[in-house]
Amino acid sequence: MAASHQSRSEPLPLTDVRELLRFYADAGVDEALLDEPVDRFAESHAATAARAPAAETNTASQTERWRRTEPAPAPRPAAPPTLSVPDEAQAARARDMAREAASLDELRAIVAGFDGCNLKFTAKQMVFADGNPQADLMLIGEAPGRDEDLEGLPFVGKSGRLLDRILGAIGIDRTSAYIANVIPWRPPGNRTPTPLETEICRPFIERQIELANPKVIMTLGGPAAKVVLHANEGVLRMRGNWKVHTTAAGLTIPAMPTLHPAYLLRNPAHKKLAWRDFLDVRAKLEELRG
Repeated sequence: MAASHQSRSEPLPLTDVRELLRFYADAGVDEALLDEPVDRFAESHAATAARAPAAETNTASQTERWRRTEPAPAPRPAAPPTLSVPDEAQAARARDMAREAASLDELRAIVAGFDGCNLKFTAKQMVFADGNPQADLMLIGEAPGRDEDLEGLPFVGKSGRLLDRILGAIGIDRTSAYIANVIPWRPPGNRTPTPLETEICRPFIERQIELANPKVIMTLGGPAAKVVLHANEGVLRMRGNWKVHTTAAGLTIPAMPTLHPAYLLRNPAHKKLAWRDFLDVRAKLEELRG
């Protein structure tokens, strides 16, 4: 509460002043009004305006300190090299190059130098074949996996060890069989090769079969059977039934489609089906040798 008084020409007696002050105190007056009004809002705005430049200066100083202490942004990684995109022209080129191979060694060199399939640029190395090229039995899978990509040989991982055990059970090992893949390079992340990638590599496996000239072919898994046998059925329907592969020269080779060893590892109950197929192959080889 505030009080005002009118200026007097004569001062009040001291006793009157004391009485007046006591009256004001009893009434709750604790501040005397000035003769002129004071705009407190203007004072508040002025104080705020005076603080603003100091705040901006502090903010600028903090920003400058952050800039000095903040680590420089990491450089962006370089863009990956542009890979060639496979097309029908590359498939035609592969057919022309495959026909030029007069031996398996020449075909291996041609495949190693072929750059028309983008899978070559993501794989560690080419996986051409393993075993005996003069063997009566040729086994063909779809594409290399991680272990095969590291070692450069087909069927060397867990599925390869299972294949070795099955072959051993019918009296065959890697020195008496020839093993290859439709695709000689591992697809990234073991993904399924695209139809165009498969068509680009098809001439190489067909020429490889023709040059190896086995008595019997076994395709391991549905994708290999579809390429080698031009089949459209699923492998579970095809397996156990003899098919024929016809070479470019017109030579016919009996072929048995069967389940891929990797599939058998995931579905061990179907090993008995693959075992029947391998027994049929052993009987066919004995018949042809007979």
